[in-house]
Amino acid sequence: MMKNVLLAVVACFLSLHVSAQFRVEVSGVGLTQIPVAFPSFRGEESAPQKLSSIVMADLERSGQFRGIEGVAGVWDEVSRPEISAWRQKGADAFVTGSVSRLADGRYDVRFRLWDAVRAQDLGAQSHAVVVGDLRLAAHRIADFVYEKLTGDKGAFSTRLAYVTKAGSNYNLWVADADGENAQSALNSPEPVISPSWAPNGSQLAYVSFESRKPVVYVHDVSTGRRRLVANFKGSNSAPAWSPDGRTLALTLSRDGGSQLYLMDANGGEPRRLAQSSAIDTEPVFTADGKTIFFVSDRGGSPQIYKIPFAGGNPERVTFSGSYNISPAVSADGKWLAYVSRVSGAFKLHVMDLASGTATAITDTTADENPSFSPNSKLVIYATLQQGRESLMTSTLDGRIKARLAGQSGDIREPDWGPFQK
Repeated sequence: MMKNVLLAVVACFLSLHVSAQFRVEVSGVGLTQIPVAFPSFRGEESAPQKLSSIVMADLERSGQFRGIEGVAGVWDEVSRPEISAWRQKGADAFVTGSVSRLADGRYDVRFRLWDAVRAQDLGAQSHAVVVGDLRLAAHRIADFVYEKLTGDKGAFSTRLAYVTKAGSNYNLWVADADGENAQSALNSPEPVISPSWAPNGSQLAYVSFESRKPVVYVHDVSTGRRRLVANFKGSNSAPAWSPDGRTLALTLSRDGGSQLYLMDANGGEPRRLAQSSAIDTEPVFTADGKTIFFVSDRGGSPQIYKIPFAGGNPERVTFSGSYNISPAVSADGKWLAYVSRVSGAFKLHVMDLASGTATAITDTTADENPSFSPNSKLVIYATLQQGRESLMTSTLDGRIKARLAGQSGDIREPDWGPFQK
């Protein structure tokens, strides 16, 4: 059964169409959401992007916030607002700011965050950016607000990678964390699958079929240069980076069957991780680099196991259900996301690794390829919704979801990138 996994992934692309633009739709209600007001920034009507709306969309998508109407008027970062008026509007916090064009053509983006409950100024920042980085400036504002109000680091200024197909062409895209501003990193007439971000956020490993079989490349996102790292006999697939970026775990069939290997990220001779006659695939490292989770049919059906990086005896992790694949481990080490087949439906599950308790968090039936945000608060996955492929993000309890839906096609294979250095 596991031998067909890779072929099934490739086959699913035959009906895909390209989409580099997204529409974000947030649904659901969280148990506790901070009410925040985001009046329009002074001067933003003259900018190509409405920054206050981007910031609010980021925060609402996190599941931690809900936007409310602010006090009427024009407010910027130097305004001294009457805090009680904002509190009467129901705001626990609010953000004021401005956008202005500089003489050199850049935009000066400034903002200030206010705590309406404690009547405190929580800080201000400014960003001078070129027009192409206005969205990035908005995401950084959202990161600032998120961290100040929750105590956790925001992940809105990180990036996603995903794959699309248009006609006979496959595209590997890099986009903002909200799915917008997508840029093509690779265009190929042959299938491209399994993109995996390097921990430095500057490289992607992926599998290409341009040699008429799966081989692994590492691609530099900023320059477009790439290098072939695994083209051994048989198939080369499912690359995953170690946290220090020095090692790739991958699945090779060079010795018969699909087995796990470790190799230097710059290439070289791979080392087999486990000795087994079973099919082992889909490796993923824990954040400390000490453990690798993977999928194996050594127990008779696909289940998720873990094994020390140094080698040893694998330990089974999933026991509920007869078909569990596509593991992803959160950066804080607390959560395992995976796809489980339940009554013929493929549903995203999240497991509390401390207790072993797993919960299905979706109502869709064709979920694939989960990946955690680098702050461990959201999970992104591909699914079939209303008859088309979509990218979704979800809070770990499944209460808040956002659909990043292609306007004119389908998307697959998401991987959420690391924090930017």
